[in-house]
Amino acid sequence: MRVFDFPGLRRLLLLSLAVIVASCASTGGYNPTTFPYEIDEEKLAEKTLRTVVIPHVNLGAPSRNYLQKESPRIDAFVSSYLKANDYKVIDQREFKQLWNNATRAYGDPVDPTTGRVNMKTFSQIMQSVRDEMVKKHKLDAFVFTDLIELEVPFSGGLKHLARWDGVSRKPPLQGPGSGVSADFDWNTPAAVASLQVSIFNTDLQRVFFSRGGIDATDAIDTRSSSGGFTRRRSMLENENFIMEGVELAFHPLINMKNWPGNP
Repeated sequence: MRVFDFPGLRRLLLLSLAVIVASCASTGGYNPTTFPYEIDEEKLAEKTLRTVVIPHVNLGAPSRNYLQKESPRIDAFVSSYLKANDYKVIDQREFKQLWNNATRAYGDPVDPTTGRVNMKTFSQIMQSVRDEMVKKHKLDAFVFTDLIELEVPFSGGLKHLARWDGVSRKPPLQGPGSGVSADFDWNTPAAVASLQVSIFNTDLQRVFFSRGGIDATDAIDTRSSSGGFTRRRSMLENENFIMEGVELAFHPLINMKNWPGNP
C-alpha cells in the first residue's frame, strides 16, 4: 500500500479516512460469527458458582508477548464485570503466589522454547492450587481468560468491516497518510484479538467455554508502498470494545443484552 503525498500516482484513489476510521463498535443485530458457546447446565445446576478466581496464566499456550502486556488490564475488566453480576472474585495475587509455589515443586508446565504446555504438570499444579484455595476461600471455580489472536479480512461490504466472534470492526490506520489506494487488497487477512473464557469447577471439569471479539491488533500501514498491515503500536485501548468482548465471552452464563447470536 502507498501513501499519497507525492505526484505520479493518478491511477490511485484516496479513500476518506472517515470511511475507515476504527472508532465504531458493533451496531447490534444478528452476527453469524458469534461464537457457539458451550455450557454444562447439568454441572452448573449441581452447584452455583459464585466465588471465583481469574488465573494470571493461560489455559492453553501463552498469548503473544504484546497481548500478554494487555492481559492484566483485560482481567481487570473481567473482574469488574463479574463483581457487578454478584460474583465474589478472589484477588489474583493469591492464585499467583500459590501457582509459583507449585511450579517450584512440579516444574514450569510451559516449555519456554516452544510455548507448548505439559498438561500433566499443569494438572498437578492446578490440583495443588485448587486444594489451597478451596480450603482458604471456599472457591467454586477458576475463570481462565486467554487473549487469542485470529486472522480475518476487512472485506465486509463498502465499509470494509471485519467480523469475528460476534463483533464488527472497521480497519484502523497507522502512519502519516490518510487513505489507502483503490487497488488495496481488502481480502488480505489481518490479525485480530478475542477474549476466550474457560471456566472450570473445583473438580477441574470445564463447565463453560466461549469467546468474544475485541479489536484488531493489525492496522493498515499508510507508510508502506506495497500495501499491507502492520502491528498496532497501541492496541486494545477502546474500553467499549473491551466490554463488548467481555459480555460476548460470558453469555449466556451472564446474559448479554442484545446478544448478536441466534436466539
